Amino acid sequence: MRDDLPADDPHRRPDGATDETVKAVGAVTEALEWVERVRGHLYEAHQMSGHADLLFGEAADALSDAGHTELAERMRTEIVGLNTFPGRWTFQLVEEFDDGYYATVKDFEKRTRTDLLDGRRHVFESEMKESRRTHGRPGHEARP
Repeated sequence: MRDDLPADDPHRRPDGATDETVKAVGAVTEALEWVERVRGHLYEAHQMSGHADLLFGEAADALSDAGHTELAERMRTEIVGLNTFPGRWTFQLVEEFDDGYYATVKDFEKRTRTDLLDGRRHVFESEMKESRRTHGRPGHEARP
């Protein structure tokens, strides 16, 4: 437990919070951070597949310009605009993820912090930083 931070510091452990509670809330937050990474990858897949679809359209134009009109037309009808998943483009998956799993997990993590640590974020990490930094050394300051 740290008492060197001012009482109003947003990373200070609230009175009565045990080491076990701080560690447990930190684990919940870490799990959310992994979900944030999943979300980023979903958005990346969404943008990449959308870009690929546009490139297939351009490739169809190039095939047509090169005299391969039948192949170009097959590409336009079979590939361009094709659902990435049954009945869905990736934007629909992103929306379902955001509105369902992501919103539920994000809300749960916030309620856990609110209920157990007065809503304070990264208390576990803040305490880890304090225990690992070299006091008085440049680049190891507690706060900006």
